Order: sequence, then structure tokens, then C-alpha cells
Amino acid sequence: MTKTIDLHAGALVLPKRPWRERLRSMALLGLVAITFMALDDWHDRHAILINASESLPTWALLVETGRFPARGDYVVFDPGHAPLVVKHFGEHPRPFAKIAYGLPGDVVTRDGARVIVNGVEVSRLKPFTRQGESLVPGPTGRVPAGCVYAGTPHKDGFDSRYAAIGFICHDRLIGTGEPIL
Repeated sequence: MTKTIDLHAGALVLPKRPWRERLRSMALLGLVAITFMALDDWHDRHAILINASESLPTWALLVETGRFPARGDYVVFDPGHAPLVVKHFGEHPRPFAKIAYGLPGDVVTRDGARVIVNGVEVSRLKPFTRQGESLVPGPTGRVPAGCVYAGTPHKDGFDSRYAAIGFICHDRLIGTGEPIL
């Protein structure tokens, strides 16, 4: 069977498609739409972070936003706007990536320069930056609900061991990172 469409200058004759072919076309179109929606959702929750510091053994992370880290996960966060952060990283610093050493309820203590989480040394404090600026020790005590203690074993790590970074709480937490390079 054919269908005729009048286009003023003549007629166009199109074959009528069987119902199964139309159903397949609609299903394929639906599958394409669902795939694009899934990719859009994935895109909204993921990013690539390039780590420019020496403090981690990896330099590229696939970041998943909105996921609270488990112990040992890479945690990605906004470093905040403390004067030392702004001086070295600008008014709008890029996200930092560190390791989640302490979770809510864990206990952070210090013994001299040693920083300890639940009885395990995780890092050491330095009194000054490489540029000679004073570094104020970070918080101790129980890690609050919704927060993590984020650090690195690197001797020059700039992380929760210092007050300028402190505990990383939900308002600064971006998500977790999976090393890819």
C-alpha cells in the first residue's frame, strides 16, 4: 500500500511501513534517548581531576561527586579560603585530593610533630612552609559527623594536619576519587 502526499509541485509517493518496523524504530529511538539520559546523569556526577602536587602517588583521578568517602578512599574537596590557601592557591582554588584517614567518630591526636588517627600515625607536622610561613596545627579530637580527616603521608602535604585546611565537612566535600593515572 502507498501513501500520497501533495507537495504543490507534484506528488510524493512513500511506501507504508509495516507496524513491526515502526515499532523497532520507536524502540531504537527510546533506547537512544535512555542512553543519552544515562550519559547525562553520569556526566553530572563525574569529573577528571588532575593532581598537580607531589603529595599523592597518582596524578589523575576519576571523581564521583556526592559520595561520602570510606577510610582509605581518595577524598576530593574544596580547600576553603583560609589566608594561607588564598595566598598560594588564589581566591578560587581548584579542588584538593587527599586520602580519607579519619571518619566521623574517629579520634585525632598529636604527640609532638606526629599526627595520629585512632592510634596510628598518619603524618608529621612541620612548623613552616617551604617559603618560611608559619603553619598552625590542625584540629584534634573526634572527627565530627559529616566530616573527614584528609591527609597524605608526604612530608610537605597541605591537608587536615594544618588549621588552614582542618576537618573536611559536607559543605566542602566534593566526592571521592579513583586513580586512573
